Amino acid sequence: MQVCVSTSLVRLSPSPTLNVLRQDALPDVSSCWGYEKNCAPENRFGYPVCTKIDSGWASSVEAAQELFWKQADFGYVMERLSEMKTLCKATNPGDSSLKCSSHTRFCRATNLYLDLRNPRRGHERYKEDFLQEGEIGGRCSLNSRALAAEGEHKSPLQSWYAELQAYTELDFNPTDEEHCDIIIEKPTVFMKLDAGVNMYHHFCDFVNLYISQHINNSFSRNINILMWDTSFSGYGDLFSETWKAFSDYDIIHLKTFDTKRVCFKDSVFSLLPRMRYGLFYNTPLISDCYSEGMFRAFSQHVLYRLSVPQDGPMEGRIRVTLLARSTDYRKILNQQELTNALKTVPLLEVRVVDYKYKDVPFLEQLSITHNSDIFIGIHGAGLTHLLFLPDWAVIFELYNCQDESCYRDLARLRGIRYVTWQKRDKVLPEDKGHHPTLGDHPKFTNYSFDVKEFMRLVLEAADYVLHHPKWQPPPSHDEL
Repeated sequence: MQVCVSTSLVRLSPSPTLNVLRQDALPDVSSCWGYEKNCAPENRFGYPVCTKIDSGWASSVEAAQELFWKQADFGYVMERLSEMKTLCKATNPGDSSLKCSSHTRFCRATNLYLDLRNPRRGHERYKEDFLQEGEIGGRCSLNSRALAAEGEHKSPLQSWYAELQAYTELDFNPTDEEHCDIIIEKPTVFMKLDAGVNMYHHFCDFVNLYISQHINNSFSRNINILMWDTSFSGYGDLFSETWKAFSDYDIIHLKTFDTKRVCFKDSVFSLLPRMRYGLFYNTPLISDCYSEGMFRAFSQHVLYRLSVPQDGPMEGRIRVTLLARSTDYRKILNQQELTNALKTVPLLEVRVVDYKYKDVPFLEQLSITHNSDIFIGIHGAGLTHLLFLPDWAVIFELYNCQDESCYRDLARLRGIRYVTWQKRDKVLPEDKGHHPTLGDHPKFTNYSFDVKEFMRLVLEAADYVLHHPKWQPPPSHDEL
């Protein structure tokens, strides 16, 4: 196997990166994300807004905002940085090292040794005894007691403890050619995926990768991304174009290195998608707060790196996108009637889309979403597209079948307006629903909607867009 070309880990200072990703910002050395030690509050990229005090969470608006900032904004990065501990300390220059945040949720390793000569593969994607003592480690002074203390969250998608619990203090330098069949010089990010075929779950992977870049202070695309998977299988990925926002290279599967001893000069174990109090699947969010910080930065980062343009706002037009479903359940039975009603309003420019990956490539989906002012869809993973709506947009979850808060919370994280159907007597389910094993279930049926109530909600959303301070169509120029 060809050894990767040597390259040092590129660490970018926060301010230039921040200004690049803002796209329209002028260079400003005072700009900062918020977690830097010398970042003044007034120079932060964003800060949460809370409209009420939830006494169960905080005693004041200021306390609520600070809590939300640490739960789901760049304060989260600050918290993880403050937790970093050295678990294996380099004694001499060129030795290995291992540093991790609490519960081994995020780790950095240098000169890491990985012995895959006898892989214990099976059907499990995240086999917890895949590595044994001596098969992962480095030449450094290991604090085995400190490492063992980080195992409380041991679970496939919550921590890296199952992989690192066998970390061994070695008596040889892992980068010596006699001990390694392959030496990976390029910085490598290890990841474990939640799901590649569901947008809500997969973008939890991407969000946590982005936050890991902040913790590591590196946004270079000159990196490897290595998928940690202990099964024989590959993985499905309907959103593979998104990886180009993070790496210039194809994703590497762990089994690529089976039968080899592999040594990594510089590696990161990324934050995982189902961590306790993680982002965004298990985020415990204080109520009545929203943010225009970290998730907005993630959105800008992906859109900028993937060259997705914003062609609006459009003068005198509100761009409405209605997300259709070709699935068996949660279809809009009177979709044509609703669409016809929308088209009677001259202000509204209406588009109906079905984001079937075989028909609409994902980058085209992102472009459509990013150029929508109102995005309408019934409850489902496709509503994760709200992450890429412009700042002035409204996400209209046409029907929330079980009062689930996932997309309402995701809208709060992203900092955009969320609307949902309120009057249950003005929506008609086709039947009680037919879950394969649970019987009657509201997610497993289809719905008709009252046209008048639908239009009332859409026009309220349009009014919000028109009066949003960031919705500023370019001035028209009459020809002389």
